[in-house]
Amino acid sequence: MLLEMISTGEEVLSGQIVDTNAAWLADCMMNLGIELSRRSTVGDRMDDLVAIFTERSKSADLILVNGGLGPTSDDLSAEAAAKACGVPLVEHAQWRSHLEEWFSKRGRKMAASNLKQCWLPQGAVLIDNPAGSAPGFRVQLNRAWLFFTPGVPVEFKQMVNEQFVPFMQQQFRQGLATRLCKLLTFGHGESALADRIDTIALPAGLTLGYRPSPPHVEIKIFARGDAAIASQDVYVKALRSLLGDAVVSIRFPTMAEEVHNLLLAQNVTLALAESCTGGMLSSQLVEFPGSSAYLQHGVVSYSNAAKIALLGVDAATLEHHGAVSAETAIAMAVGARSRLDSDYALAITGIAGPDGGSAEKPVGTVAIALCDRQQSFVQVVQLSQRSRTLVRTMSCAVALDMLRRHLLGTPPLVSYPFLPARQSYREAHH
Repeated sequence: MLLEMISTGEEVLSGQIVDTNAAWLADCMMNLGIELSRRSTVGDRMDDLVAIFTERSKSADLILVNGGLGPTSDDLSAEAAAKACGVPLVEHAQWRSHLEEWFSKRGRKMAASNLKQCWLPQGAVLIDNPAGSAPGFRVQLNRAWLFFTPGVPVEFKQMVNEQFVPFMQQQFRQGLATRLCKLLTFGHGESALADRIDTIALPAGLTLGYRPSPPHVEIKIFARGDAAIASQDVYVKALRSLLGDAVVSIRFPTMAEEVHNLLLAQNVTLALAESCTGGMLSSQLVEFPGSSAYLQHGVVSYSNAAKIALLGVDAATLEHHGAVSAETAIAMAVGARSRLDSDYALAITGIAGPDGGSAEKPVGTVAIALCDRQQSFVQVVQLSQRSRTLVRTMSCAVALDMLRRHLLGTPPLVSYPFLPARQSYREAHH
């Protein structure tokens, strides 16, 4: 099966908005073991839409068309599909009734322009849109099925999961078995990872892919065919052994989700103290449902006064060592943990930039501490020549990785070649 995607809209073509739908679909399909053969983007121009529908329908088996189903004059997908198929637009009475009821239930008056969404190419199969007013539809043109979806992400994703994928799987039986494995890595650059991985022979039928998305590099191992699938597990096991500490998850796309699930599984509690990250660490964890089971509190102690008043950091510690120091990070973590007697605490304090650094502590200097009931671990890393956002993002990743390792019973302090540490040590509580 040859699967393609066509994204429509001037705002997408001109770069005014980022086409997150296309990226999401490609990843969704890859997780199903299906590769997109082509992706195209076209503006809101009738002749261009008709031309690309006609052209690509002669090569692809299935085309997902995204966007252009709204009520305004620049929403042209339905009309363009009708022109490409050589049929008129006809009103879909069932959808009109649904639309009138949809607005009525919400206490809203339906604008006359919304009636445009009831007109579909003659012979089209209507696709329900449970989350919005624009229906999807599919038509057959030349050798391809064209499956039209709205551009609103929440509507698009629900339609893909509930209707596009089942249709695709029913209509197109996969001839060649495929399987995808992913390794999430941290602390190592893409080229350094590739140099190490290249020392292992790649079995026939396996393809390697690298997706750098700071703070991580994701390694994808794609297998095509039964023989390749049979060799995939052995190869992946060899990769994990080779990469060692670099691999931080084989289950989830982010470190936060990995740590979230470990905390839930071990039924332990966590407290957070953040300075330069300003709540980013807390936000990454509470993104996942169930985080209230372990996350007791998160303190954003940006000023020295907050560190003293809210976390109990000794003023002498701040005066002698500074706000950005291993000693202050430990004091923040210990203070955060003791407030509600949590099992663990993480603390981050640093200089995110672009200003505020010194010769002794340049921009990108960050101290990160983890403590439990008996001991603390701390490291001061140097994240130089990175943006303010990336300094904060990578600081959170180091903190989460320290906790992840500790929860797994391995040393929390490791060497990250991509993130040089200025100092790191373990301190027992008295």
